[in-house]
Amino acid sequence: MAVRAVRGAVQLERDEAGHMEEQVGALLTAVLERNGLTADDLISIWFTATPDLHSDFPAAAARKLGIVDVPLICAQELAVEGAMPRVVRILAHIESDRPRADISHVYLGAAAALRKDIAQ
Repeated sequence: MAVRAVRGAVQLERDEAGHMEEQVGALLTAVLERNGLTADDLISIWFTATPDLHSDFPAAAARKLGIVDVPLICAQELAVEGAMPRVVRILAHIESDRPRADISHVYLGAAAALRKDIAQ
């Protein structure tokens, strides 16, 4: 098996813990489903959140999905003027037999505008 990386992002409508859990959970679920993965295929996940999000840790959504024995870390995204607000990004390291070109990166809703080149 090869080690691969999967990118993704979602823009939240508001900074509320329950909404973050729902939207980040949907992002993680989509990443797993679109790439034919289970939690056992995950090596680690990096989460970043824009500076305007502070109601909860995005990684908490992964734990609620049952991803409990995978290393997770959260960090704050750079505060770049004019950047899309209320965005959670992920970088998941996985084990997969898929070629790099077949990895599906997932950008949900308005976040698809962030990476039109790789958004599925």
